[in-house]
Amino acid sequence: MVSDIQTLTLLAAGVIFAVGLFGLLVHRDLINICISMSVMESSLVIVLAALAWVPGGAAPILEGPLGELPAGAFVDPLPHALALTAIVIGAGLLAIALALSVVLYRRFGTTDLSRIFREIHRQEE
Repeated sequence: MVSDIQTLTLLAAGVIFAVGLFGLLVHRDLINICISMSVMESSLVIVLAALAWVPGGAAPILEGPLGELPAGAFVDPLPHALALTAIVIGAGLLAIALALSVVLYRRFGTTDLSRIFREIHRQEE
């Protein structure tokens, strides 16, 4: 069962993902592409946080009086762990993408993909 807050959060995450996808498809600059990929990754983290939310949910720590609550009263910790993993992997991928952008800038003097492809094609001839 999805609540109104979850629906609103999922819609917001969809809009954020669409903005990132738009930036990924429209921009030809490597830095803008890296930013767009980071925005898309952030929307994934929002989705995972929204899926884990339980109205009035408690932390899944079974000590004291909370031990008698039904299983549906606890927040699922798995999406939180997946969100943390997605953040770490996204940061690593962003670092590698930006490092490759620096290498391409040093080699070709630009971060524009169309110029880089033209230069590579010109060097092959």
